[in-house]
Amino acid sequence: MANIKSAKKRVLVSELKRERNKARRTELKTRLKRARADGASAAEIKTAIVIVDKAAGKGIIHKNKASRLKSQLAKRQNAVTA
Repeated sequence: MANIKSAKKRVLVSELKRERNKARRTELKTRLKRARADGASAAEIKTAIVIVDKAAGKGIIHKNKASRLKSQLAKRQNAVTA
C-alpha cells in the first residue's frame, strides 16, 4: 500500500473507475450479443449503437473500434428493416 496521501487517493479512485468501467464493458458486451442474435429487433440494434457511442465517449473502447461496431450494426439494422 502507498505511503503518500495522494498515492493512497489514486489507489481508491482507480479502483472505483475500474469497477465502473467493468460494468460498462459488461453492459456493452451484453447489448452487442443481443443485437447480433438471430431475430434481433431494430430497437435492440439501435440501443446497441447508442451504448457503443457512449462507451467510445467514455474511453471504454477506442473510437475506431466503435466506428467498426456501429458499421456492422448498421448493416444488420438495414437487413432487418428491409
